[in-house]
Amino acid sequence: MTLSSFVVRNAFRNKRRSVLTVLSISFSLLLLTLMMTIWHTFYIDQGAPNSATRLMTRHRVSLTFFLPGYYREKIRSLPGVVAVAPMTWFGGRYKDDKPENFFAQFATDPEEYLKVASDKMVPADQVEAWQRDRAGAMVDTELAKKYGWKIGDKITLQGTIFPVNPELTIRAMYTIDPPNRALYFHAKYLEEAVAFFKGQAGFFFTRTNSAQDVSQVSQAVDDMFHNSPQPTKTESEKAFQLGFIAMLGNVKAFILSICAAVVFAILLVSANTMAMSIRSRTREVAVLKTLGFTRSSVLSLFVGEAVALSVAGGVLGVMVAAGLIHLIGKSASTLGVPGGLRVTLSTMVVAVMVAALVGLVSGCLPAYNASRINIVEGLRHIG
Repeated sequence: MTLSSFVVRNAFRNKRRSVLTVLSISFSLLLLTLMMTIWHTFYIDQGAPNSATRLMTRHRVSLTFFLPGYYREKIRSLPGVVAVAPMTWFGGRYKDDKPENFFAQFATDPEEYLKVASDKMVPADQVEAWQRDRAGAMVDTELAKKYGWKIGDKITLQGTIFPVNPELTIRAMYTIDPPNRALYFHAKYLEEAVAFFKGQAGFFFTRTNSAQDVSQVSQAVDDMFHNSPQPTKTESEKAFQLGFIAMLGNVKAFILSICAAVVFAILLVSANTMAMSIRSRTREVAVLKTLGFTRSSVLSLFVGEAVALSVAGGVLGVMVAAGLIHLIGKSASTLGVPGGLRVTLSTMVVAVMVAALVGLVSGCLPAYNASRINIVEGLRHIG
């Protein structure tokens, strides 16, 4: 029998305690993996390659303030700008107020929107049909599958921000990876139905020639409207999305606090398990020393058991988290939960390494105390 197989056999000798420990660690690692995945998606992942050439221009004060429609032509005239589309968050209800029936809805210009959002794939005949129909809508194919929509189906949105209930006909369906489960309709429809909104837009969606033009165009846009009654704030698509997330509160502090609590919980569980295990095996340690095991061998044995239990729980937790996050990513439609939420290989590796490190730390003190047990006192021990 090798030392490694001996460690594994001893780690699971008390099956009930070992299984409960592994399950506790796996649940903690599930939460840790979920938090790290959200952190990676929100703050590290840079999004699709095309997003690096896109900018969002909104009112400097808040997204709740509209911008004049003529800003669009001024932005379009800047060097490096390829296309500009007006965008307005509609935020209507579909069917009812249940979270599962929520999806993003934007009013835009069909003639130019797809020139900016060039990563959305739409059949040419559907694009033409959408552009011709003032009451037409374009929807994500995943959203269409969820509700069983087909080309030509009619849907009605109940206005919450705007006093209008658009009756729309689905004229186009787009695909994008990851799916964003959104609906787009004509801004002109909204302007004609709502008098106070005519000639305005929520924000402007801009595409530049290259990623190198983003910084220059962004600065030029804000400088252009710096002294106007409606000053602007222009930022990258990723930064704009993080602005939405910031509306939920201090998400960074929330994620970090949960991660710290999870790691602390794993440490307590693992340390308690090892302390109980070693306390009940005092005579065994004395016998091992009698057979020639050195202090370092005993230390390695018990630390190895702690690491083995932690890694087993970590791997199980990461596997369950990966499946759970995949389901969340496929069904997510509420604001703040990206449709492309997924566990990366680096996140899995970090989570398992955290589990191993916690096992190492939690096993060191009990294992050190075990390695110092006197053979005679250990053999006399009753317990």
